[in-house]
Amino acid sequence: MRNIKLVATDLDGTFLRNDRTISEPNLEALRKLGERNIIRVAATGRNLNKVKEVLNDEVPFDYVVFSSGAGIYQWNKKEHLFAQNLSQTSSEKLLHAFISRGLNFHAFYPVPENHNHYFFRGTEPCEEFERYFNFNRYYASELDPAQLPQTELCQFLVIIKEDEDDFEKLKAEIESLCPEIRVIRSSSPITPGYIWIEVFHRSVSKGNGVRKICKLTGVGADETMGLGNDYNDFDLLEFTRHSFLTDNSPKAIQHKYPLMPSNEKDAFAVSVQRLLE
Repeated sequence: MRNIKLVATDLDGTFLRNDRTISEPNLEALRKLGERNIIRVAATGRNLNKVKEVLNDEVPFDYVVFSSGAGIYQWNKKEHLFAQNLSQTSSEKLLHAFISRGLNFHAFYPVPENHNHYFFRGTEPCEEFERYFNFNRYYASELDPAQLPQTELCQFLVIIKEDEDDFEKLKAEIESLCPEIRVIRSSSPITPGYIWIEVFHRSVSKGNGVRKICKLTGVGADETMGLGNDYNDFDLLEFTRHSFLTDNSPKAIQHKYPLMPSNEKDAFAVSVQRLLE
């Protein structure tokens, strides 16, 4: 751990407390990492607008990997460095498939405008879909099946009730539609009991986002540390040399990496303590 030059952390359920605030120990740990010239990366599923809802300019991250790696932003210089969207062909194919299947989904504009999105109500009512819509209605436009957007899109979000068999079946169906795509699973950050199925370009992942930052800054993969709390952090934790999960992660995955305390007990500050001694 002494040779670590880059630390990457998920935000929700990891760096942030449950009320989306930052504990003083976590904030102080970020500052001390900076004093030691250790690069600080937030790697999150949030789009950049939503990142700015929980991180102000004084929170001293160096880079933000947002939308699960679809975009990279240099936080301390306010510069967009990278974007990877789905092609127009794949976007149109997915739109047609999801509409015909009657799924509840959101389709997001290309990075960096991917806080804006289209929504489509499927054949089965979904309370979680409506909750997400209500939280983001200001940026939402209803999708017209007769006049679909002809453009690249950043990602799709399909929301289903938590059922492993249903998820695996739907994942396989989606991935068979286009060779360009990949499916990322995450637990709902809003309501327990739902699975969020996110569809991105196949090269998009938190791990690939951090890999690009390493190449940009000359940091080796063996000089990295990562912290996460959910299924959608696996790509990050598989890339970083020293990887940890928080104690509030799903029980089904806690055997995969060493555990740190929960996000409510300063998981980030505890995980980097050995770097600051």
